[in-house]
Amino acid sequence: MSKFELKLPRMGESVAEATLTSWLKEVGDTIEMDEPIFEIATDKVDSEVPSEVDGVLIEKCFNVDDVVEVGQTVAIIQVGDDVDVTEPEQTVKHVEEEEEPVLQEMVSAAESAVMHARAQTSVAQLNGTSDRFYSPLVKNIARQEGISFDELETITGTGKDGRVTKDDILNYVKKGGSTSVEKTTAPETAAVQERVAVSQKVATPEKVAAPVKEEAPAPSVSAKAAPAAAKEAPVQEKPKTQISRGDEVIPMTRMGKLIAKHMTDSVSTSAHVQSFIEVDVTNIVTWRNKIKDVFFKREGEKFTYTPIFMEAVAKALKKYPMMNISVDGDSVIKKKNINIGMAAALPDGNLIVPVIKNADQLNLTGLAKVVNDLADRSRNNALKPDEVQGGTYTVTNVGTFGSVFGTPIINQPQVGILALGAIRKIPSVIETAEGDVIAVRSKMYLSHSYDHRVVNGALGSMFAKAVADYLENWDVNREV
Repeated sequence: MSKFELKLPRMGESVAEATLTSWLKEVGDTIEMDEPIFEIATDKVDSEVPSEVDGVLIEKCFNVDDVVEVGQTVAIIQVGDDVDVTEPEQTVKHVEEEEEPVLQEMVSAAESAVMHARAQTSVAQLNGTSDRFYSPLVKNIARQEGISFDELETITGTGKDGRVTKDDILNYVKKGGSTSVEKTTAPETAAVQERVAVSQKVATPEKVAAPVKEEAPAPSVSAKAAPAAAKEAPVQEKPKTQISRGDEVIPMTRMGKLIAKHMTDSVSTSAHVQSFIEVDVTNIVTWRNKIKDVFFKREGEKFTYTPIFMEAVAKALKKYPMMNISVDGDSVIKKKNINIGMAAALPDGNLIVPVIKNADQLNLTGLAKVVNDLADRSRNNALKPDEVQGGTYTVTNVGTFGSVFGTPIINQPQVGILALGAIRKIPSVIETAEGDVIAVRSKMYLSHSYDHRVVNGALGSMFAKAVADYLENWDVNREV
């Protein structure tokens, strides 16, 4: 009989935490291997986490809406024949004896009184009523930092339905919110003063000194200048949105808020630059129309344009490997594998980016199967966390919605993203042996966004040109 700790699995190089959205099992439930225990959510995907063993769930380590870091224990499962579902025993910490027991005893007594007074005050402060839900973790942090209930109500929450998460309250404290020192109460002060008086009585008369009056340090020059600077350059507050009568207020979904943060972080991190190029894809349109029915009869799946574009991008990344990189501080990480993210729209309007791993090692048939599988499971919310992680470059098809071209935002920590515009029939000048003629051709635009910190205009443009050349030189006699 033993206990197994089910930890939050690693979900990719850029994901360090996830939100626990629901428990699928209760304490005391029997669990089979590979059976889902709880659901998590990141800014990219919602997923179930299965058990790695057979047994009985005996402890939940987190509550719904808590933020869990990768590697943290989320649940404890009892494995073996004799299962004990009682509460786990609390570990007793033994304090080693110090060399000066009398002084240590006084210090410990003073600290105990302070902590007791702080706990009593904090509990009283958090005894308010509200429509908002606060997890035990958030309440515990609030008690430790001396944040009152009214103050807690003012913190903006980024969790589901506006709930305050661990990161929200820690960021509030970091930015200058209340701390335990600032919230020291009268009972705490009295307890400390009493212990100091006792310590002074214990000291010998020869060593008793007059109480030292602590004086506040004189403000520095910068501190004196701060009010003047504040008056000269007042902080500009974000204008509040005016809500008129009849307007409908629609709360953002959890995934919507995470995506919004991911996009704004990307814009503030990377210096975005775009290059655009027009591509004649007439040969590709003709070839696909010729083979799509044969492919469907043979494979039982549709053949779209997407696997063709993915093949072109994979070949361009092999030709220009410095587009297959990421930035880590002052270093550039050149990726060995070519893992192409494929942005896909969800029914609720949100976006998800499943990743085609080792895309350069797949033939066209293999790419078509992987593309169809990822697209179907994206729409059905059936992707696994690992399938939306590890991308080294991303492709998004804005032409699906009729857009001619777009300026996509880079998917961090990558340095480039290619947008595919709509394929349109347009009159075009083409060169022939008899001279220039005007003909109807199928054309599209490629829009390449890249990180100008590490990718200059020459490389960004040459990469896009390589993709275009591969598409324009398509072999109409190719078999698939």
